[in-house]
Amino acid sequence: MGDQAGKIALEALGVRKSYAKDGRTLPVLDVEHLAVRDGEFVTVIGPSGCGKSTLLHIMGGFIPAEAGAIRVYGNAVNGPGPDRGMMFQEFALFPWKTVAGNVAWGLEAQGFRKDEIEATVRSYLEMIGLTEFRNHYPAELSGGMKQRVALARVLAFNPKVLLMDEPFGALDAQTRESMQEEVTRLWERTRKTIVFVTHDIEEAVFLGDRVVVLSARPGRIREEVKIELPRPRTLEIKKSSQCHEYRNHIWDLIRERAA
Repeated sequence: MGDQAGKIALEALGVRKSYAKDGRTLPVLDVEHLAVRDGEFVTVIGPSGCGKSTLLHIMGGFIPAEAGAIRVYGNAVNGPGPDRGMMFQEFALFPWKTVAGNVAWGLEAQGFRKDEIEATVRSYLEMIGLTEFRNHYPAELSGGMKQRVALARVLAFNPKVLLMDEPFGALDAQTRESMQEEVTRLWERTRKTIVFVTHDIEEAVFLGDRVVVLSARPGRIREEVKIELPRPRTLEIKKSSQCHEYRNHIWDLIRERAA
C-alpha cells in the first residue's frame, strides 16, 4: 500500500440509527468509531439484524444517520457521490443494456468521452474475463457472470471506496467461492479501499485484512480482528488451521450476547 498505508480513507464517528416500529423507537446501530485505511479490505459481520447493512448504506449516503458523521478522505458524507461505489446483493443490472452498456453506464453519467469510455469498458471486461460477452444482455448471463458485470460497472468509474453489501449472498456455493477469488484478485490489482458486509464468517476471514464484528442490535463494534493470512489468497487457505481458528473466534463473538 506504499506511502498511503496509514492514511484514513473512510471513518465513522459516533454513528447511530434507530427506526420507529409500532409506536416504539428501535435502536439499530451505535458505532462509536471505525476507521478504514487507504487500500484496506475490511469485512463487517454480526448477528442477523445487527445493523451491518444499515451502516454500509449510511456510508454510501443512501440513508441518513441520526447522529455522528461519515468521512471519506476527510470530507463529510451528505449523500451518494462518485467517491463511493456501492455493490448490492441484487445484481441491479439494466436489463435493456448489454454487458458493455452496463459497464459504461457510470462513465456516461459522468460525461466521459466516448473513446475513454470504450477503452475503460474494454479494459474491465478483459479484467473480469467477459470480453466475448460484451454484446450479451443480463438475461443471457449466469448469476456469477452478472455479479462480475456489476463489479466491473462499479469499478469502471473509479470510486475511491468500494462498499459491498452481501454481494454474493444469492449465489450458489461454488459460484460464491469463485467470486470470492475473483474479488481478491481484482483487489490485488486495484488496491481499492473496500468495506464488505457479509453474514458468512468464512467469507469474512478469507477476504478481509480485518474483520469488524458487530454485536446484536443495536450494532456496536465488539472486536476488530486482524487477519494475518498471507496474500495473495487462494481458496486452499480456507483449509488451514489458522483460518479455522479465526472462524471459531469470530463465531464465539457473534454467538455471545452483547454486553
